[in-house]
Amino acid sequence: MSATHTHSAGTAHGTGSKLSWAVTDSWTMTRRELAHWARRPVQVAVGLVFPVMMLLMFSYLIGGGRGVEGDFKAYLVPGMLTMTMAFGLEATMLSVTQDLGKGVIDRFRSMPMTSGAVLVGRSVADMLESAVGLTVMIAVGYAIGWRWHEGFASFLGAVGLLLLLRLAMLWIGIHLAMVAGRPELVQAVQILVWPVSFLSNAIASPASMPSWLGAIVEWNPMSATATAVRGLFGNPGAGGGSWATAHAELLAVAWPVALTAVFFPLAVKRFRGLSR
Repeated sequence: MSATHTHSAGTAHGTGSKLSWAVTDSWTMTRRELAHWARRPVQVAVGLVFPVMMLLMFSYLIGGGRGVEGDFKAYLVPGMLTMTMAFGLEATMLSVTQDLGKGVIDRFRSMPMTSGAVLVGRSVADMLESAVGLTVMIAVGYAIGWRWHEGFASFLGAVGLLLLLRLAMLWIGIHLAMVAGRPELVQAVQILVWPVSFLSNAIASPASMPSWLGAIVEWNPMSATATAVRGLFGNPGAGGGSWATAHAELLAVAWPVALTAVFFPLAVKRFRGLSR
């Protein structure tokens, strides 16, 4: 960040609106994170290709879909779109811990900047990258034969639910990254992404599982999003008709909103409590 911006921010914070300068500071941090994309093209490419490889692997190599009736791809693609919202969190977590280790965040905190703008900027950049990844996955799904059967409004609603889940997962990751503090500890935390992702109805129906395991899967927030997205896309797997779809959509909103409401303030509080 330039000295000019720091000086102007310091002056304007005393006279301007808090909200407008919070947005300005957050956008400055967002641009910083976006600039990193050009310096790590391999990492960005891997982040885009990995979920595509997972989709193709489950579609063509593994396939089958335990307990899934009808076209497995129609069930699988919305599930994989949901799982993609959990992938790549380790990159965000590592970026946060690396900034902590290098003292970058301490320097930002010493500036007359809105508290939490660094974290908000990081989250906005991640959401933009997630939107790009989601677009790639939808295009690949379409290329292998998947289709949605509802209107464009339902399509946008499904995409909105997916990005809402990503936002919640992101703030959980940012908070855990600051708790961990070091990149090596983040690698241990990120292992949890896999069981949480696969312990959902993304690639298999809970009806095919033991009753106790199926109950756990049904309560996974990712299952709610996957079910709601299938309903909005008009794909099989929502089950139970319009009432069940509406119930899933409610949970697909309630879970991410509740998780964000918990972990966003925890992350900001942790950030404010860091030593200068």
